[in-house]
Amino acid sequence: MTKADIVNTISHATGIERATVLKTVETFMASVKSSLARNDNVYLREFGSFIVKKRAQKTARNISKNTPLIIPEHFVPAFKPAKVFMSAVKKSAKKTKK
Repeated sequence: MTKADIVNTISHATGIERATVLKTVETFMASVKSSLARNDNVYLREFGSFIVKKRAQKTARNISKNTPLIIPEHFVPAFKPAKVFMSAVKKSAKKTKK
């Protein structure tokens, strides 16, 4: 599902103009991005959490030169689904699997 699909689904379900829904979805995504950039997690009850995870420093290898590379610690965005969300996905996956 793409952003356009999400906008169309919300627009059809609510009767709100597509342009208004698009602006709302884009504003939501921008606010999540800016919150994570400030190292603030975003919690959406019964949906999940957008969190910032810390990746530890590690040693990698440059395959072409066969030399070690140090990758410094850094932060990455992640999504942790809520239990309600996970159980809904598991139930629908079982139904489609049969």
